[in-house]
Amino acid sequence: MACFISISSTPYLSPTSPQLKCLGARTRVLVLPAKCLSSEQRQETESKPEMKTSLSSSFSSSISTYKWCAGIGGVGFLETAYLSYLKLTNSDAFCPIGGSNCGDVLNSDYAVVFGIPLPLIGMFAYGLVGVLGLLLGRKNLPFGINESYGRMILLGSTTSMAAASAYFLYILSTKFTGITCSYCLTSALLSFSLFFITLKEFGFEEIQKVVGIQLCIASLVIASLSTSYSSSQSVPSSLAEVELPYVETEITTPSSPFALSLAKHLKAVGAKIYGAFWCSHCLEQKQMFGQDAAKLLDYVECFPDGYRKGTKMAKACLDAKIEGFPMWVINGQVRKPCV
Repeated sequence: MACFISISSTPYLSPTSPQLKCLGARTRVLVLPAKCLSSEQRQETESKPEMKTSLSSSFSSSISTYKWCAGIGGVGFLETAYLSYLKLTNSDAFCPIGGSNCGDVLNSDYAVVFGIPLPLIGMFAYGLVGVLGLLLGRKNLPFGINESYGRMILLGSTTSMAAASAYFLYILSTKFTGITCSYCLTSALLSFSLFFITLKEFGFEEIQKVVGIQLCIASLVIASLSTSYSSSQSVPSSLAEVELPYVETEITTPSSPFALSLAKHLKAVGAKIYGAFWCSHCLEQKQMFGQDAAKLLDYVECFPDGYRKGTKMAKACLDAKIEGFPMWVINGQVRKPCV
């Protein structure tokens, strides 16, 4: 649609005005072409700035989400790396809340899944989420993976982590009653934060399309953990839920000359016997040596503070890699118990 705008060099005068007659030919009119927009075109033009603003806002929100994932994933990676070091070196965990309770949880059967230390699995999961956050933020995914698949991997990872954390909180509340594990609670907070941040990035409509996949992932994670824990309970059921305070055993039999001679020889060569106060076979061997000879033996108690579910053995026993009781170490060679 074309329009013309006329611009006169003189003010508007009525056709019958006497001044118009005086101006005569000196009056000039300038006609300029101009393009007029229809109502639809005007609406489209006005909507363009709004579209640009919306796209810019969406892009900014997406980048912010990925940065959050990278940052939280990095924090979780550092935490689980520290716990992995403690687990692999049998070191004591520094627990800011709960005293030694963190070590009790870390050294329990629930800290291993299918033979793999749980902190190592957590370190891999947090590392994966952190790296995905960085790559998605830079729009630079490897192996030809497009952004859509990358976002789905991120959602699946955070869903599995949240499901595992929920299951671990259940274990903590039912199997470790009265125990506070600050590392466990921190990891759960990080996992849930990553999960909800990812949900916000996808939006309600997109989540509706993949909620079935999320439920399958969560169910698979919980089923796998349950299977692992049900098949790895190595503590006898009679000791699983009891607490045994430490009791010093009493040797009542007298020592024979041969037993005294043998005990002196074992002490001279640096032999050690590792045992537990509740171990009946350990008591039997002490009784065989008798009162005086048993005092000469270099005996190491592996549970000097008593026993309960999740209690860690004494460091000397862990260093010796004790597998049963009683365990003799003579001239650097381990003599496994025959019973």
